[in-house]
Amino acid sequence: MNLNNDNYYSQESNIAFMSVSQYKNFVGSLGRLGCEYGAMEELYGRWIPKKSTAMLVGSYVDSYFEGSLAHFKMENPDVFTQKGELKAPFKNAEKIIARIERDEYFMKYMSGHKQVIMTGDLFGTDWKIKIDSYIPDVAIVDLKVMESITDLKWVKDYGYTDFVRYWNYDIQGAVYQEIVRQNTGKRLPFYIAAATKQEEPDIRIVHVTDNYLQEALSVVEANTPRILRIKGGGEQPERCELCDCCRHNRVLTKPISIMDLTAGI
Repeated sequence: MNLNNDNYYSQESNIAFMSVSQYKNFVGSLGRLGCEYGAMEELYGRWIPKKSTAMLVGSYVDSYFEGSLAHFKMENPDVFTQKGELKAPFKNAEKIIARIERDEYFMKYMSGHKQVIMTGDLFGTDWKIKIDSYIPDVAIVDLKVMESITDLKWVKDYGYTDFVRYWNYDIQGAVYQEIVRQNTGKRLPFYIAAATKQEEPDIRIVHVTDNYLQEALSVVEANTPRILRIKGGGEQPERCELCDCCRHNRVLTKPISIMDLTAGI
C-alpha cells in the first residue's frame, strides 16, 4: 500500500500498518491508560474517540506550520463561536504561533520538509510515520503543544517524570529515528519543538538523546508481538474497563464487590 496524505489516516492503512499512536492505543503510556479492546474498536471504526479541545489546539498549531490551517478550520467548525470568531483556546493558539515565529532558533528546527511520510519494518510488522519537520541529514523534529514543559508528573509506583516519558514521546522518537535510518541509512537526532498554552507561552527545543530512544525501542520490541496477535485475531483483546469505549460498551451481568473499588490502590 502506497501511503499519501489522502490515505495516511484511513482505516485501510491503519490495519495494514502500525503507527506510534496505534501502539499507544494498545499499550498506553505513563500518562494515559492503554486499552486493547478500545484500540481494536477504534481500528475497525466501531468506536470514534471525541476530539478534546486540548487535542484540537495542538492540531491547530500543527496545521498552521504544515500550511493547511484553512482546511483545518473548514473541517473543525467548532473552533469558532456563533459569531464566527475564534474561541478563546484557539485565540491562544494564535498567540502560541506568534511566539514561535518570533524565535529564530525555534524556527530553524521548523524549517524542514513538512509532514514527511515514511514506512519501515519493525519487529515483524510494517510501520508508518509522519514527521512534522524533517531536515535531511540533520534532524527529525516533532512539534508538541502542551500545558507545561517543566512541570514534572507524578506516577504511582514510578515517581516523578518529565513530559517526554510521561506521554511516551521517547517511543515516538525511537520509532521515527529507526524508520528514517532504514530509509536513508542515517541515524538522525530526534528533537521535540515544544510550546506551551500558558498565558506567556514557553518554548524549548528538547533533544531526546539516543540512550532514551534505544531503551524505548526495546520496550516497543517487547510489546509488539502481543499487539500483532490481537490484530491478527490470534488473541482476544483485554478491556481496561476504565476508558470511554469500555464504559460505552459495558454490559452488566453481575454485581462487583466493594473490594473491587479499591483493587487498584
